[in-house]
Amino acid sequence: MSNTSTTQPIIEQNVMIPMRDGTLLAADIYRPAEQGSWPVLLTRLPYNKNLRHPADPEKRVYLELNFDVERAMQAGYVIVAQDCRGRYASEGHFTPAVDDAIDGSDTIAWAAAQPWSTGQVGMFGESYQGLTQLLAAAERPVALQAIAPMHAPTWIMPYRHGAFLPAVFQWWALTQGAIPEMQRGLLDGRAQQSDLDALLYAEQHLQRVFEHLPMTDMPLLREGAPYYFEWLADPAAQATQYAELQRTLYRSIRVPALVIGGWYDYFLSASIEHYQYLKQQGGSAQARSPQLIIGPWTHVDFPGMFAERDYGPLSGTRAIDLTGIQMRWFDHWLKGIDNQAEQAAPVRIFIMGIDQWRTEANWPLPDTNYRRYYLHSGGHANSATGDGQLLLDAPGEQPADSYQYDPHNPVPTVGGAIMLMTAPGEINSGPLDQRLIEQRDDVLCYTSAVLAQPLEVTGPISLVLYASSSAPDTDFTAKLVDLAPDGRAEILTDGIVRARYRRSLTEPTMMQPGVVYELRIDVGATANVFRAGHRIRLDLSSSNFPRFDRNSNTGGAITDEHARDLLQARNLVHHNPTYSSYLLLPIIERA
Repeated sequence: MSNTSTTQPIIEQNVMIPMRDGTLLAADIYRPAEQGSWPVLLTRLPYNKNLRHPADPEKRVYLELNFDVERAMQAGYVIVAQDCRGRYASEGHFTPAVDDAIDGSDTIAWAAAQPWSTGQVGMFGESYQGLTQLLAAAERPVALQAIAPMHAPTWIMPYRHGAFLPAVFQWWALTQGAIPEMQRGLLDGRAQQSDLDALLYAEQHLQRVFEHLPMTDMPLLREGAPYYFEWLADPAAQATQYAELQRTLYRSIRVPALVIGGWYDYFLSASIEHYQYLKQQGGSAQARSPQLIIGPWTHVDFPGMFAERDYGPLSGTRAIDLTGIQMRWFDHWLKGIDNQAEQAAPVRIFIMGIDQWRTEANWPLPDTNYRRYYLHSGGHANSATGDGQLLLDAPGEQPADSYQYDPHNPVPTVGGAIMLMTAPGEINSGPLDQRLIEQRDDVLCYTSAVLAQPLEVTGPISLVLYASSSAPDTDFTAKLVDLAPDGRAEILTDGIVRARYRRSLTEPTMMQPGVVYELRIDVGATANVFRAGHRIRLDLSSSNFPRFDRNSNTGGAITDEHARDLLQARNLVHHNPTYSSYLLLPIIERA
């Protein structure tokens, strides 16, 4: 067997692979022209395996998946790209994640048995393609030797601490679910052009889609993406299903995983979960030795450059050769090459602020010092011009800060872990400036003193908030912001809690008006050096829309017929000796 291929590969399109229930799934196969057998790299996607970049297949550039497929073929791999069940050229009916475990296992067994295969299979791919890796690996197919899930969710979990994620899951149901299904339906007479036109119009007016209430009033999605309504049905049921999956998924995986995430990816928490849970619960010694890479990237976008922030020449995937890292991973586990890929540092992260890569022994970093920054004010922390402060000393007797949350006028999402096209050529994602948001009276800003020395914050961020409300239920949102000397307020990470779920997602409990409650908010994770002259800022409010759905303040479900009934709420944040609200930051102090 030759290790490399220098001639043009053999391409077989729409090879129909039988699943155990008789359904045929279509795959394109790219393999070296030479005679021989080769290890296989499989990716399974719902986004059309035929999409090439550029589209002309004669240019021999294939499957632009943030992984250089052509390079992999030249290095002596067969590439199998398969349409998931019910998508594009594959038979069957598509329901996200339902059939991917068994279908993935069946496809792996098929690939291993082909005459051009050595019987060794790896899986690669980002987002949904990462999810298909995890689900297939949990089936323990004998031929699967390694996976590299990139920006991958653990499961279809459309809620975060009780709040629905419209900008991810409503958008996905429309653009990646209903529209392709309607296009497929046109071909076999199940759909009408007018229905497709209506969906395409909605795609061009996403803000209207997000604002429409109730969220269940979307008849075209019932035909093209009926699972959307199951996602909405009950956050408690979703949480229970997710917890059960966590208990079984990771301990069932026995192959090594190279996990790749991004600081501004909306599945960052899932990437960290993959690493931590596999390390603790993996089904073999190899599975319990995962590796984690996190860069300054948003979902499936890796340039290291954003509209308002350039992380420098080291930040992109080419600079670190992300394909090469994955290739070394697969070379070791599929070809048995002694390249010490398994001995690389378990964690490799990009530190923003100083814009450098660094290797670490674990996540969170073993030498993390968690430090409390207490909220202070004279009762007027509203907006960036208010008197809110972050101090290391606990507060004395201070008046609470209050603001009016009106779900008719929510705080709009500006940047962060989101990926939305706000206008042609303009992507609302990543490290955007929050100054316009911080002018609002319904945003509380708490700011530290100017830093005399650089301060590194790397790890999970949390907030212990003591709050009360005039409403039976409301939301509290938080953002960690890096405030530069010129006034630029750059978002690093964010979080939310729906107050009724403060104790448990499975046992919601309404608030009593005026009663102070302890709320714990997961503000995500980051790796950032606040440079000398900068300040740390915490932005608090009750909305961040459409990253999170709007709380109506009524206590009603987002799916009920009264979801249009939106009430205003007077929300208060308390900071005094009895209720000492604080931001908990992971500080890294090294010589």
